[in-house]
Amino acid sequence: MTIRIFRDAALLTHSAELLAVYADAFCAPPWNEDAAKAVEFAQRLPVNAGRPGFTAALAFTGRDLVGFTTAWTTPVPFPTGRCYPQAAAGLGPDRTADWLCGAREIDELAVRPAAQGTGLAAALLEAVTEDAPGGRSWLLTSVRSPRAMSFYRSQGWTQATHPSPDGDGIAVFLGPHHPARHLAAQPL
Repeated sequence: MTIRIFRDAALLTHSAELLAVYADAFCAPPWNEDAAKAVEFAQRLPVNAGRPGFTAALAFTGRDLVGFTTAWTTPVPFPTGRCYPQAAAGLGPDRTADWLCGAREIDELAVRPAAQGTGLAAALLEAVTEDAPGGRSWLLTSVRSPRAMSFYRSQGWTQATHPSPDGDGIAVFLGPHHPARHLAAQPL
């Protein structure tokens, strides 16, 4: 297996493969996204590849793409689209600005089902965060996936927000080298 790092639009030469891996990973339980969500992901790729601090790690077995992760630097002011308002509400304005803005934000991590459980997701996550500014990296995940929540914890990520366990909310995780991870409130 080979992991290649991309920092610009050169990633777009793999758009069709990225779409296929995304669909394999997220159109099945627990995510259950429809095909339209996968197409939305593919449509966002050109914009995302142009973001400041864009970094992607793609894993290949031979010529076949088997997993990827994408990330970039979270801008100031903190974004207001997608799931960002939930993250900001969970952290509050000061911690959102201090902990997330300017940090490496992991947007997507996808691994084909056949490659899950092989350590590939951990390797991709490490590859895309190893040069995060000041060790500051973070991500959002849904509480609908106990497996994802457990995976991030097992990789040394610290859960910084704690939505209701029976809800459909998202949780913010701070990377293992994030200087604020020890300040994150622990669940009751």
